[in-house]
Amino acid sequence: MRYNNPIILSDYSDPDVIRRNDTYYMIASSFNHTPGVPVLKSKNLVNWKLIGYVMDKLPFPKFNSVCHGEGAWAPSIRYHKGLFYAVIPFPDEGIYVSCTDDIEKGNWSEPWCLIEAKGIEDPCPIWIKDKCYLVVGFAKSRIGFNSVLGVFEVSPDLKTKLSDYKIVFDGHHTQPTIEGPKFYQRNGYIYIMAPAGSVKTGWQTCLRSKDVYGPYEERIVMMQNDSKINGPHQGALIDIHKDKWAFIHFQDKGPYGRVIHLQPVQWVDDWPLCGEVKDSLLAGTPYSSYDYIIDKKSNYRIPSSDSFEGNTLSLIWQTPANKTGHWYDVHNGLTLYCVYHDDKAYKALNMTPNLFLTKIVYESFTVRTSCILDLQNEGDEVGLCFMGKNYQYICVKRIQGKNHLQIKQGYFNQDNDVVLFDSVYQDFEIEFMMKYSSFDQYQFGFNKSYLKFNFTAVPGRWIGGKYGIYAKGLKTGGRAIFRYFNVKKVR
Repeated sequence: MRYNNPIILSDYSDPDVIRRNDTYYMIASSFNHTPGVPVLKSKNLVNWKLIGYVMDKLPFPKFNSVCHGEGAWAPSIRYHKGLFYAVIPFPDEGIYVSCTDDIEKGNWSEPWCLIEAKGIEDPCPIWIKDKCYLVVGFAKSRIGFNSVLGVFEVSPDLKTKLSDYKIVFDGHHTQPTIEGPKFYQRNGYIYIMAPAGSVKTGWQTCLRSKDVYGPYEERIVMMQNDSKINGPHQGALIDIHKDKWAFIHFQDKGPYGRVIHLQPVQWVDDWPLCGEVKDSLLAGTPYSSYDYIIDKKSNYRIPSSDSFEGNTLSLIWQTPANKTGHWYDVHNGLTLYCVYHDDKAYKALNMTPNLFLTKIVYESFTVRTSCILDLQNEGDEVGLCFMGKNYQYICVKRIQGKNHLQIKQGYFNQDNDVVLFDSVYQDFEIEFMMKYSSFDQYQFGFNKSYLKFNFTAVPGRWIGGKYGIYAKGLKTGGRAIFRYFNVKKVR
């Protein structure tokens, strides 16, 4: 069997992966979106299933409103003495930790603060004998510098910082913008896998030493070379069994987000060369296609559609802020209520916290979602959106006692969205539609007809573009009942 990269054409940036027995678990960044820090599992490293999230909400009041690009950055996952640990950096607050003894059920603990600091990012622990160390990167936007890696000593239960950080590697001259470090051990070496050279045009670096504090030797172990896979960026070195290893990393793919790739690993003189090794003296090249590294079939997949059955919200949905108030019900459909948050959220959709958004999963696709309209108050609004740094949406809005069908657009840092199209809409039911082409073009429509407006998709802040549904208003009372959300792949 062969697989094609990316193995996940969705925005699961900064992936970290561990193996526990015959199952692999992945976590990834979620930034300001909640629930936060997705957890996925796989049996063969190719087919993945979304099983939950570490945090139902982000543990700071500011995330009750939309804070683009902030929140949970680049977490790591490790297993130690019966517990799974998720170590999660918040760039403005510090390093937080959550744990569980049953990752399948979830039940992650309330996150606790391990290190209170600003600008510390990308933490990863390692246990050596009876001690624990945490390797970190640094966010220049918060702390004033980057391109170096530091190591803290922390307590083995990840509850207490025991020392301040010590810089163990300076990449300014040979590995600029080095970040995203991950600790490993093999054959008496301590390894740090870390990307350098920037997200879109960088490479994978490996550092090794006999001591956690260095000095570290360095080698580039994978770079784009003659492939079409740019980056390749931050990921996880995975011990499969009997010295068989793999490497999962992301590629920045514009509006699709930071999509997930899988590469074989070949150890050469105790260096992990990733991807295709054409010359053992050179860095590997990422494969676009390869034989299954674990030859095992699996029916795991990440769903793209939702029939709104049962009484719980599907895991595919995230909101760009913590859920507060009575936003929705799931019972014989998904009911979204026309909730008021504040004036900023009402005037600009990108500041609206109660957007129910999901990730792109196909290169080309169509979206159809049908809802019954019960708009009661002036300003009640329901719609389908594509959200990025600039964004567009189709909606029905209550204006002077009548429902109006509108197309609107907006931009991050702009206070008011602009109406591009407006027409009175007299029905009490509508099917919103969107079609998205692999050329990053999308178009909205309704009731089997597309409107003439074409838009270009762009990513959000540190994330790919997302699309989804919403309801909002100036006061409570109005609502819309969504019957389905169908996403269909188009060739």
